[in-house]
Amino acid sequence: MGNKQDIQYVVGKEKRLKDLISESELSPLLNSALKAGICNITLKDDTGNIIVEAKQEGFTSGLSCQYTLTVEGEPAGQLLITSDAEELKPLADLIYEALRSIINSNLKRVLTTEVHSSVVTQSYEELLETNRKLKESETRYRDLAENLDRKVQERTEELKKAYTRLIQQEKMASIGQLAAGLAHEINNPMGFIMSNLSTLQRYIERLREFINTQAEAIRKTSLTELISSIEEKRKVLKIDYLLQDSIELIRDSLEGSERVKKIVSDLKGFSHIDDAKISIIDINKEIDRTLNVLIHEIPDDAEIVKEYNDLPGFRCNPASICQAFLNIILNALQARQQGLKLKISTYYKDGMIHVIFSDNGPGIPEDIRERIFEPFFTTKEIGKGTGLGLTVVYDVITSYGGGIDIESKTGEGTTVKLTLPVKGDGDV
Repeated sequence: MGNKQDIQYVVGKEKRLKDLISESELSPLLNSALKAGICNITLKDDTGNIIVEAKQEGFTSGLSCQYTLTVEGEPAGQLLITSDAEELKPLADLIYEALRSIINSNLKRVLTTEVHSSVVTQSYEELLETNRKLKESETRYRDLAENLDRKVQERTEELKKAYTRLIQQEKMASIGQLAAGLAHEINNPMGFIMSNLSTLQRYIERLREFINTQAEAIRKTSLTELISSIEEKRKVLKIDYLLQDSIELIRDSLEGSERVKKIVSDLKGFSHIDDAKISIIDINKEIDRTLNVLIHEIPDDAEIVKEYNDLPGFRCNPASICQAFLNIILNALQARQQGLKLKISTYYKDGMIHVIFSDNGPGIPEDIRERIFEPFFTTKEIGKGTGLGLTVVYDVITSYGGGIDIESKTGEGTTVKLTLPVKGDGDV
């Protein structure tokens, strides 16, 4: 993680970094970076004073990338970007390039303004000299434009690679969120299993005491006294109740174990860790499996309506399809926490599998509907989303030659329609 070479300028009066940028101008870039996973961004001038800083709450430390910013060929400041994952370095490079572009653009604007002011006040001879300098500047800017075009192509290739890694990170973030919820789900049955077994252990100790009392009584008393002693001890130790409750405890423990087994089975099935990378799947079963691993996210008062029809097998990477379903369902669950009604319909027609998700959430505001598939665009709070959910859905569905259509009305809900083409024997 080293310093980057910046663009040099020699035209005009010496400029400082704080003269070329402002906090309000950088706010959109900084906020987007924090939403994308960056922990801290600090911009300092050449004296070490902080010009602007943005960081996530609770941030302490992480991996850092440091860049040197220059203006007119001279070091003008430092940019420090910190994240908790090495995979986000390409994003740090992208932020650096974006900041350089802002500085370059503002420098051009300042230079142009200064030249204009100078032209207004200078004499004819001075204007001739200025014109000569402008021609020199024009030549430099043309060279700069060619240089920028080349760098843009290089950065585009780097961003493609970075984007692939970020898609994988989005999947891992979703799996991590699921794992946290499922750990809670697994912990509940395991809690009462352990409690029941602990109680059962105390019961067994009492039973042992009762049996020992019987043995002792047989050795020391007559038959009549023996029966009386045993019955008295049986009542004191509540042996009849213990025997009955022990059976119920064991049954509850077995049911809890089955719940744990089902949760683990659903999670394993969702990840398709044991499956081949490409296989033929039942779309209906995969939707149910996704709902099962999201059970901890579904509110108690939520109503899930399923209208499944028979579908042909679909050949795909099962994990990617499940990821697309998960992102759509999770968006619906997060959009409305109370009174949610989610309807899921499937049917097959004219060689296409249709999957429709309809919810009664708040809907998508009209002014942002055209941006919902943009990478990193999100309306969720920092830490609640990376802005890659629907981007992943779009990429997965279109990679199989399918389509995605979203209909939404503010205050009435959202409908997501997926279409997937099937070609003979479920082969896509």
